[in-house]
Amino acid sequence: MVVNQAVMLYSNMKLEKQGLDPKAFEYAWRGYYHLLKKGLIRKRTVLSICDFSQSCCSKRMYVIDVQRRKLLFRTYVAHGQNSGEEYATSFSNEPDSYKSSLGFYVTDRVYYGRNGLSLRLNGVDTGYNDLALKRNIVLHGSTYVGDKYMQNFGTLGTSLGCPALPSALSGRIIRAVRNGSCLFIYHPTQQYLENSTIINS
Repeated sequence: MVVNQAVMLYSNMKLEKQGLDPKAFEYAWRGYYHLLKKGLIRKRTVLSICDFSQSCCSKRMYVIDVQRRKLLFRTYVAHGQNSGEEYATSFSNEPDSYKSSLGFYVTDRVYYGRNGLSLRLNGVDTGYNDLALKRNIVLHGSTYVGDKYMQNFGTLGTSLGCPALPSALSGRIIRAVRNGSCLFIYHPTQQYLENSTIINS
């Protein structure tokens, strides 16, 4: 039933035309549904997906209003500097790895830090991103993400592991997803897909 829902939503919202991998959406929907059932999601109207199967030069972050079946935002998102260059290929849950972490997060509180308005992310995928709060993995804006940076350098910059967004959009996105929505960072890494307890529940 859950997979059928995902296929229908993906088709109805024409997400293929937006470049989102169908498996990324299917896994995201499965995890979102599981976290809803467990009562871990407070803001159930929003589902965000970072599709790290795509190049960093693609707009690979999708913020979806699942109630209205509407794509709210599609934009660039950076991966960790030790996860790869144009493509993210290596992931870690370890402190100081400077890598992105795969899996499901529940958004937490906002705060103002060195990157301005930022959003804490609570990793709920045991063994894959559950050290996110300890690692200070947050959603934040940065000047190394966006068209202008790509025009100057030919690619996006990389973060210390955070999913960093274009500064011009980060505030709007953070306000849309804060306080208990689901965020999924996807990559077709078989070890994760076969062993995540959230996906395979």
